[in-house]
Amino acid sequence: MDQKFKDQLGELYREFQEYDSRQADRLDRWRNVEPESALLLSVLVRSRQARKVLEIGTSNGFSTLWLADAVKATGGFLTTLEIEADRTAIAQRYMEQFGFSDRVSCITIDAGRFLTDTNENYDLIFLDAERSAYTGYWVSLKHLICQNPGSLLLVDNVISHQEEVKDFLSVIESDPDVMATVIPVGAGLLMVTKS
Repeated sequence: MDQKFKDQLGELYREFQEYDSRQADRLDRWRNVEPESALLLSVLVRSRQARKVLEIGTSNGFSTLWLADAVKATGGFLTTLEIEADRTAIAQRYMEQFGFSDRVSCITIDAGRFLTDTNENYDLIFLDAERSAYTGYWVSLKHLICQNPGSLLLVDNVISHQEEVKDFLSVIESDPDVMATVIPVGAGLLMVTKS
């Protein structure tokens, strides 16, 4: 990763954090992934040579930039999903600004619908959306990671918002077809793959 780009991401993160600190309603915040978690995602994409990556929960595109840089290094492609059109547009502008438009597709869509309809194989999936929807996504997510050997699902906020994801974690822990572990980085990343 280019140091200049990494510095630019650090500055963006500070700007986004400042913005979030002024928002009373959490839904108005960007709620970006912590830089140390974003760095781990980038390392995983690179080390696994992931060529097809799916991000669920684009927000303003902060994590998308990290993933886009990683798929550029692997010769891959990133599809990122966001339900709010204005956030998709902001993320798309960042992709253009940093030269990733040819490596990223920013889609405005309900993730549940996308997951139900897609027939793609993804090497890595990053889930960072509304936590109340996670359990509903599980059947589709499990199908995606189990149909592609070596596929990896990463889920953010499993330590910081443990109460909100406990049902989702329970479903995964009781599923014999997958194995999972929590990495205590940032807000906590859950890693899930086929058993």
